[in-house]
Amino acid sequence: MDALTASMALLRLEGLGPARYWQLLDHFGSPDRALLQLPQAMLSKLPVRAQSQWREFCRLGAQSELLEWVQGERARCVQRGVQLVCHSDSDYPPLLMEISRPPPLLYLRGPRAILALPQIAIVGARRATSAGLDNARSFAMELARSGFAITSGLALGVDAAAHRGALRGTGATIAVLGSGVDCIYPRQNRALADEILAAGGAILSELPLESGAEAKNFPRRNRIISGLSMGVLLVEAALRSGSLITARLALEQNREVFAIPGSIHNPMARGCHHLIREGATLVETSGDVVGQLGGLLAEPSATEPAPAILLDDRQRRLLLAMQGGPRSIEQLAGETGEGPGELMALLLQMELEGLLEQLPGGYQLTVRGAACCCEGEGVAS
Repeated sequence: MDALTASMALLRLEGLGPARYWQLLDHFGSPDRALLQLPQAMLSKLPVRAQSQWREFCRLGAQSELLEWVQGERARCVQRGVQLVCHSDSDYPPLLMEISRPPPLLYLRGPRAILALPQIAIVGARRATSAGLDNARSFAMELARSGFAITSGLALGVDAAAHRGALRGTGATIAVLGSGVDCIYPRQNRALADEILAAGGAILSELPLESGAEAKNFPRRNRIISGLSMGVLLVEAALRSGSLITARLALEQNREVFAIPGSIHNPMARGCHHLIREGATLVETSGDVVGQLGGLLAEPSATEPAPAILLDDRQRRLLLAMQGGPRSIEQLAGETGEGPGELMALLLQMELEGLLEQLPGGYQLTVRGAACCCEGEGVAS
């Protein structure tokens, strides 16, 4: 029996899980020996159904319900374009293998080679502010252009913004799910999952096909997100949140942890401030992240020099008017003195330059636009 079949059979036994799996492997040395010689002391701790499944396997072997499920699951994976990555495979992610009780088996949609890329996890609040979403997109785009794969959890809010930023930066992104890879959750992000796959990214889970999203799955999902990555960037988070748990797991796994500071009046900044007090690195630019990781990858500007765009007085005046936060068309017209037609043309031009972005009911600065205000001269396109 090959290691993959034995591992799948063991993990199929309800109540066994990664912790007991690794206990068995430490004792028996291989999953096939562990499956054949499951100790009575451990068997008695499993639910009655799991005990029955294992005893039937001992009697019937390949004709048992347990091994028939394994063969069926492998066939379903082939039909649905899902690859199985076992801990014994040479291309199992080495960083993930370093964590305590790593997932013995990964289900993967997308290219296996993506798992070998250096990864940065970007996580944060589902109900992030517009500035938080902008930061997630911008940091992800710049880090993706630097050569990092952006790993996150496909959740609403910061996770989705990070994936989209990586796609905008024409980089790789990996979505780790708390459900089966064929059960995209949340439903609102199914189109985003399709975009990720179409762009050469990946969808990953340790859960069998057709597994639904349950609350108990997400802490397990979070340890994979941090375990795959060289570092975790927290964008926005409340003091009690799954994102903060991911960052703490990263600290336990000896990963670098970064946090973007925010306003003391923003409750979504409190998790970041708490982490910074605990020793996380405060970051303001993607270069801070790359630099902390030892400069393993060059920043985009080092390999892709871009011409500067000099701002004229009208453009600079418009950017300065937007420094206080999102502004409606009416507010911008009043603060800049521009007529409606001229203002719309100016907004469109500057949006194309990546200096601002449109929101429902108005516009706000991008990270690039805000940096340009500080410089007062121009900005690289």
